[in-house]
Amino acid sequence: MSQAYTPGLKRKESLLIRKTRMLPIPGELIVKAGDTVAMDTIVARADTPGEPEILKVCALLGVDPEEIRKYMTKKEGDSVKADEIIASYRALFGLIKSDCTAPIDGTVESVSPITGQAIIRRHPTPININAYIPGKVVEIIQNEGVIIETYAAFIQGAFGIGGENHGEIKMASETPRDILTEEQITPECKGKVLIGGSMVTAAALKKAIDTGVRGILVGGIMDKDLTDFLGYRIGVAITGHEDIGLTLVATEGFGMMNMLEKTFSILKENEGRMACINGTTQIRAGVIRPEVIIPLLQEEEVSTAPGAAEDERTNGMAAGTLVRIIQEPFFGVVGHVRSLPPELARVETESSVRIVEIELEDGDRVLVPRANVEIIEE
Repeated sequence: MSQAYTPGLKRKESLLIRKTRMLPIPGELIVKAGDTVAMDTIVARADTPGEPEILKVCALLGVDPEEIRKYMTKKEGDSVKADEIIASYRALFGLIKSDCTAPIDGTVESVSPITGQAIIRRHPTPININAYIPGKVVEIIQNEGVIIETYAAFIQGAFGIGGENHGEIKMASETPRDILTEEQITPECKGKVLIGGSMVTAAALKKAIDTGVRGILVGGIMDKDLTDFLGYRIGVAITGHEDIGLTLVATEGFGMMNMLEKTFSILKENEGRMACINGTTQIRAGVIRPEVIIPLLQEEEVSTAPGAAEDERTNGMAAGTLVRIIQEPFFGVVGHVRSLPPELARVETESSVRIVEIELEDGDRVLVPRANVEIIEE
């Protein structure tokens, strides 16, 4: 049987998830292997060094560099407050005086009799990394991070904004074809992850933030609505850093796109459960997909063997595989692979590429380049 590998989106009712939680710099691990953690458990911490401020002490006081220590009122290692005097010069019984004050809160790092300068470094900024998902710590990466395992329903999206978030799943739409509007955002939605249908409007997103909604999952979003909501056009490199108060995941892509029945069904079955969501998206090298992780109450039947990771590669595309076309003129259309012709075919760009025959939901069959489809894993 013909088969080909192509990137895909996972939509799993149950899966063994492994998440690596890493510090950006070496630090301290708070947990150990075998520990059970909750979503908000701090698993690692570190302090990032503060920025230095250079003070031309001798120039301000009008003294020679080699005399700097004579006039310092603070020594190396001392903590200082902003506007606190760190060096002082007095002459003629106090008639002539000059002071050098700290511009920031920090610590005196060095005093140089060669340059006549002092360096004050801002206080370190603490970094705390939480578990993000509840589960068990299965591996320790010394001074850097941990790996956590949990059984969960797992859905990858096509596009998202906003970083990591948590909230109870609440169905806001009755079908995967419904549009999520501002009328559906009520006070009861506060703290929830709302499930819509084919798309969400900019007005609904703005009201969701005002209401305190944690996250929104829909099939798609109009590019104009996204721009109106953010106030700027989204970049193409990576998302997830937006400080917008909620996380948005579009499971299918841009435009009005019905959420897949399979995806909608998984979410509906898990209404009332907590969801861990992350809108971070990277579409270039090192692809990162937005995700929804719904921890299961029991270690139910999972679709991978114990120890398998959530980034396990698909077995590949073959006849019968469910796929989505990701290029015009069939962008967003879903169908099943009928065949994978082995011979090269010439396309509109005059290039010769390998193609795939897809049977669409309406029964029509189309031929598209294999690079223009992605697998939807069930």
